[in-house]
Amino acid sequence: MAHEAVTPIPTHGGHALKRVVGYWGLMFVSLGSIIGSGWLLGALGAAKSAGPASIVSWLIAAVMLIVLALIHADLGAAYPVAGGTARYPHYAFGALAGFTAGWVGYLQAVAIAPIEVEGAITYLESAPWAKGLDMVNPDSTLTPIGLVIAAAALAVFTVINIMGAKWLSDSNIAVVIWKTAVPVLAIVVLMSLSFHPGNFGQTGGGFAPNGFHGIFAALPLGVVFALQGFEQAAQMAGEARNPKKDVARAIITAMIIGAAVYIFLEVAFIGAVDPANVVNGWDNPLGAGAFGPYYDLALAAGAGWLATVLLIDAVVSPAGTGLVYIGTSARISYALGEDDALPPWLTSVSKRGVPFGSILLAFVIGLVALLPFPSWQSLVGLITDATAIMYAFAPVSLEALIRRHAGRAHPYRVPWPQILTPFGFVAANLIIYWSGFEAIWKILTAILIGRVIFEIALHRSKSLRFRRDLDWRAASWIWPWLIGLVVLGLLGRYGNGSLNILPEWVDILFVVAFALLIFYYAVSLSMSPEDIAVAVGEDEFEFEAVDSAVSSDTAGAADQKRRGAPGVGDRPKG
Repeated sequence: MAHEAVTPIPTHGGHALKRVVGYWGLMFVSLGSIIGSGWLLGALGAAKSAGPASIVSWLIAAVMLIVLALIHADLGAAYPVAGGTARYPHYAFGALAGFTAGWVGYLQAVAIAPIEVEGAITYLESAPWAKGLDMVNPDSTLTPIGLVIAAAALAVFTVINIMGAKWLSDSNIAVVIWKTAVPVLAIVVLMSLSFHPGNFGQTGGGFAPNGFHGIFAALPLGVVFALQGFEQAAQMAGEARNPKKDVARAIITAMIIGAAVYIFLEVAFIGAVDPANVVNGWDNPLGAGAFGPYYDLALAAGAGWLATVLLIDAVVSPAGTGLVYIGTSARISYALGEDDALPPWLTSVSKRGVPFGSILLAFVIGLVALLPFPSWQSLVGLITDATAIMYAFAPVSLEALIRRHAGRAHPYRVPWPQILTPFGFVAANLIIYWSGFEAIWKILTAILIGRVIFEIALHRSKSLRFRRDLDWRAASWIWPWLIGLVVLGLLGRYGNGSLNILPEWVDILFVVAFALLIFYYAVSLSMSPEDIAVAVGEDEFEFEAVDSAVSSDTAGAADQKRRGAPGVGDRPKG
């Protein structure tokens, strides 16, 4: 095996993040985040809302998130730093915007690991042998036994993350191969053994029994939640061996594979449902009390062996996603610590080159989050909303940086940026709106709490008066935007608490117009080129480490080529 150059990145903590993760490691980190409990549970919720037209829901979500993935690919290659979703808005709009994006990103990321664990435990309850274990209460919360199992799983995820980024990415590869192969296997088996074409429109009220309202309402019921996670390669760009080349490719490849798998899974699910269960509609396509959709369908199709495989995957698949999100949470809190928005101990890096303090914090919060959690389905709307807000910062940040930081090299360029950056922002705003008023105001409250934390940390900082990145004007668009979304959610037609004042389709036009207004207004407020250069320059040591690593790899490959030995780039490395 060729010797790998490991270039450390200096940090506040004495030790350094290490650039040891290659293309395959990055791609599998993103793909592993996309394929989690969402594939086990998302199809059922989408079908209840939209019937066979839930396939359209997946297509709409795929288009929206692929555009957002392209935007993150551009940013991740141009600005390869740890916790990128918090750093890109910081570069464009200053510390307040960076903290807001990072805070909401942290809230959704740190909650996903316990959600994935709960999803796995709840899915296992579908098995007759597991019902006697009493892991889940009738109201879908975890029993004491369930809590102990969930806590043990989070502890395992934490230990693997502490072992190092390379250890994390390498151990994740085998898991992701498994959890990608199983849904593909389920698609093939169900479409071969149990496929009823009449389910796609001849029964249950037609193809779209609830019209476009049902199609849009399905998006926050597990569809967007399932497809999110592509940005993980950008979050780990600070530990990528060659991020300028690999981050974009990893994000795009993972997103395309994930979207294709989910769309075909919904087709297989709709086709495999017993037609007798949907004669009167899609409210209970599997019958009363069913929760593990593919498990039940496999048994009904006579594929008991597949049902067993699915139960194994009910542990492996969410566990792989939870494993990654412990690391993701740590990278975001690390980035916020680097920006002096959270305590500096979060930036402490261990001898293994990982943000040790941030990983432990993610574990502790995960334990606390297990206690009040209701059912998997009731939480995905909140997580989807938080994720969409985090995603929305990326297109507006990219547009601002393209205009105000024009000298920056972009190894990957998003196609048609004048079209796709505003489209990406509009898409994120529509996802937020469709999640419903109740989810929007709850997330807004959480952001307000974060703002209080930021102000406390800011005024305790000794460097407050020397900071050039505290551009209040550049970030002044954020609260009008968030409050406007709450108002639209209240007047709109989705979720509990909405007043249904805006007519159908008119509400969509209002959201699109509002999003475009905020997008171009925000870009006009972005920091000056000089201040952006200063903000980016503070992380220049990370970019220099990239160039050093790439140069070292290139030199090593050239030397080995002269000696006739296989080079670093001759075969993929995780």
